[in-house]
This record gives sequence, structure tokens and C-alpha cells, in this order.
Amino acid sequence: MSERGRRETGQLRAVPPSGGITTDIEPNQADRSPGGPVGLIAGWGQYPVVIARALRRRGHRVCCLGVRGHADPVLAKLCDQFHWMGLARFGSAIRYFHRRGVKRATMAGKIHKQFMFQRWFVLKQLPDWTTIRAFAPHFFTRRADCKDDSLLGRVVALFAGHGIHLAPATDYAPELLAPCGQLTRRGPTKSEWLDIQFGWRIAKALGQLDCGQTVAVKSQAVLALEAVEGTDACIERAGRLCPAGAFTVVKVAKPQQDMRFDVPTVGPSTLESMLRAGAKVLAVEAYRTIVLERENLIRTANQKGIAVVCIKNGDCPPEAPVPGDPCPSRER
Repeated sequence: MSERGRRETGQLRAVPPSGGITTDIEPNQADRSPGGPVGLIAGWGQYPVVIARALRRRGHRVCCLGVRGHADPVLAKLCDQFHWMGLARFGSAIRYFHRRGVKRATMAGKIHKQFMFQRWFVLKQLPDWTTIRAFAPHFFTRRADCKDDSLLGRVVALFAGHGIHLAPATDYAPELLAPCGQLTRRGPTKSEWLDIQFGWRIAKALGQLDCGQTVAVKSQAVLALEAVEGTDACIERAGRLCPAGAFTVVKVAKPQQDMRFDVPTVGPSTLESMLRAGAKVLAVEAYRTIVLERENLIRTANQKGIAVVCIKNGDCPPEAPVPGDPCPSRER
């Protein structure tokens, strides 16, 4: 198949750089061998559905906890066992996994963080004692912050303390990680490459502060930064602030990214938001971004004239990008 054909169908190989993706867990700590139960904590979106199917293909028995108000009900049909989980019922979740012999689990899908800032959030969630003890520093004594990494890191530690290892979901579906290359027929123009480079630096700084992963820019001016509202809302806000459209969206992993949670993810819904807002370029970080329904995303982008590129290090030369790999000079 030609390079152009591979771009149209998304069949570019995602080969991680030397040494693989860096996380703070030991290599091969997640046992991906077939058989045995694997727990799945499912949030919002299609990502948990994709992971459930990947686990089944690998021969695992999938014991899923769907976060109430977030998870797709279709998971009940896809998984061997399914149970709805309250957002603040981690003690119940741990007991659920223990009763089913689960020692390995993974998290997939978004949790809408804005729920945390509603009135009487804690009382509405009816937290169990395990959750209260684990998260008291964040929600009661206020000795700890409520950043994504802090809260999700606490979840990982809580499960580990009860003998359940949480592994990156991409360990079970590495094909979801973005390859390094230009995925669409149209590549960025020189001015759009400048916006990508500029947006990359801003997005990495944003991630370093654990604020968000996405930035929308035009003519090297920031239109919108992602906060608790999420990527789609960030893109749509940029569209309202820039009615002329034709802006660039850059989404990257945090410099300190833990691949077990809050991994940057794009998919058809991202493209739909871009179309509504008038964005024309999507740049994501290769090997550290999940691309859902890649073929569908690329097909739509080609039809609508949107450029989609996956890059490393954010310093791709805008003067002469090489087709299929905007980062030819980088170590692979």
C-alpha cells in the first residue's frame, strides 16, 4: 500500500521510541498473557468500550465496574461481569474485584471533574469509609490538592494497597497509540507548523502545572486553554472567540505523564468539535496519545480538509516536513 493510502486508512505503524513509553511502573509489570480476570474501571466515552473488546480478544475474563453517570451501558453486554460503581465507593469496588479474584485492573474513560465542584458533592456521592479515609486530605482537611494527578494517583495507591495492580490500558491495546506521522492527505502549511510549535510549548507548560492538555492557537496567539471542562469544550470556546476559524488544536501528554490514567485521547468527537468550531489542524503527541476509531477519524478529516499530524518533541521543521513522518530527524 502507498504512503498516501496508509494515511487515508490510518495504517501507519505506531512503534514506540527506544525503551518504550516511560511510566513510573516497572517494565512488564502488567501481565498481558491470555486468561485470568482483569478488572476494568470504566468512565465516560468510547475508550472503555474499546479496551473491553481488546481484553476479550486477548482471552481475558473482564470484570467491569462502570462509574455511574459516566460509563456506557453497552459495557454490560461486552464484559463477562458488570456492576455499576458510585464515584465515591472505592471500598465497594475493591471488594467487588476481590470476590472475583481480580489482581490486575486498568482504568479507561473520562471522569467529569466538574461534578466535584457542585454543591454538596460529597454528600450526594455517599462515600464509603475506605474512600473517606483515602481522600480526606483532598476533600475534608484540604491538606492535599485536587489536581488530576493527585486524585488519580491516590486511586492507584489505594488499589495497590489492597493487592490490585492498576496497569496502563494501552498495555492491552498498544495499537491505539498515535504513530509518528502525517495521518491525512493534507499536511499543515508553514504558518500552521509555526502554530503547532508554539502550541506545543504552551500545552507542555499547561501539563507541567497539571491544568490540562489542550491548547487552541492561531497566528501564534492563544485562543483557549483546556481546564476542567475538557478538550471538546476548549475547542468550542476557541471557535466562539475566533469566528473566522482556521485555527490549530494541539494536544499533548504532560511532561510527567503517568500512562495509567488521564492519557490524552482524541477521536471522532474531537473532530466533530473542530468542525463546529472551524478548526483546521489537529496536532497530537506521537506514542503518548490515544487515537480512537482512527480510520473513521482520518476519513472524515480528509473529507473536510483537516490536517492531522502526530509529532514528537514539538520542534518539527515547518520548512520541509517529510511525508509520513514530520519528525524524521528525531530518534525513533
